[in-house]
Amino acid sequence: MILTDKTMACRECEQEFVFTVGEQEFYQEKGFTNEPKLCPDCRRARKRNKRDGSRKLYTVTCAECNCETQVPFEPTSGKPVYCRDCFESRRNMG
Repeated sequence: MILTDKTMACRECEQEFVFTVGEQEFYQEKGFTNEPKLCPDCRRARKRNKRDGSRKLYTVTCAECNCETQVPFEPTSGKPVYCRDCFESRRNMG
């Protein structure tokens, strides 16, 4: 299979970026099956934010003890969310 550069749109900033032949070869070598969804700038920013701990937190009420806590994901309607202590105790029970 002959690889060629691919122009793609970033899912986050919607700017076009090129998924080069070299990057595609690297992905194949590593066994990655999905193409990147983010441009290099957005990937770097996301990695930097993760490293710096500056990710967005959501304030929720624990479904078990009713205390207020923060979670690093946006809760889905209808699904229970637990504080760290309740989550750990539920995980250790199962």
